[in-house]
Amino acid sequence: MAAELDFSPPEIPEPTFMENVLRYGLFFGAIFQLICVLAIILPVSKSHKTDSESFEPKNSETVKKPKATAPQISKKPKKETKKKR
Repeated sequence: MAAELDFSPPEIPEPTFMENVLRYGLFFGAIFQLICVLAIILPVSKSHKTDSESFEPKNSETVKKPKATAPQISKKPKKETKKKR
């Protein structure tokens, strides 16, 4: 009975081109996601000068900017009527 058992490795077909593309694409996507997560967890600090400038209070002249009145598009143009004399 022991002589009847076959312990040879099963025949596995060669992966096709699309299977290879899918496999390496998934590896690339996983590495990209890990890099993105690490970029969020470990922020890279910029130079000290740019950080200090962004937190300085600005002058009231630069903070307050007058808004230009934009024409209202939602209003329909009035119909022109002839003047009665």
